[in-house]
This record gives sequence, structure tokens and C-alpha cells, in this order.
Amino acid sequence: MPLIIRVKVQTRSSQEKIEETGIDEYKIWVTVPPADNQANDALIEILADYFNTAPANIKIRSGYKSSHKLVEIE
Repeated sequence: MPLIIRVKVQTRSSQEKIEETGIDEYKIWVTVPPADNQANDALIEILADYFNTAPANIKIRSGYKSSHKLVEIE
């Protein structure tokens, strides 16, 4: 059964990091801008590393163009 989490993404940060802010809620800082899907790609890479899974197992279910996202992790 997949894990569904809520994510708040902060772009153009000085460093990449992840913080659990609640039950299945995370704030993630990425260094790239939101243009050309760079922030979404960085988000997937950070989550894959954090949850020790392949990036292919992570999908943005909603909020693709928003800073607030719903993410599915297989």
C-alpha cells in the first residue's frame, strides 16, 4: 500500500533539507527555482533519498504547479 504525504516546498533555498512537520507532513527546501519542473525533480530526488527508494516510486498526485503538494510513495 502506498504512503501518501503532504509536502510544502520552499524553492531557491541556500541548502536542500527536509523536515517532518506533522504526521505524514513535510517541509522540503530545494535550491533550484520552480521553473521548468526543476523544483519538482529536486523534490522527488530528496524524497527518494529520505525514504530510501527509487525516484520512479515517487509520484506527485496533486499540486504539481503549487508549493503545496500531495505525494505518493510506493
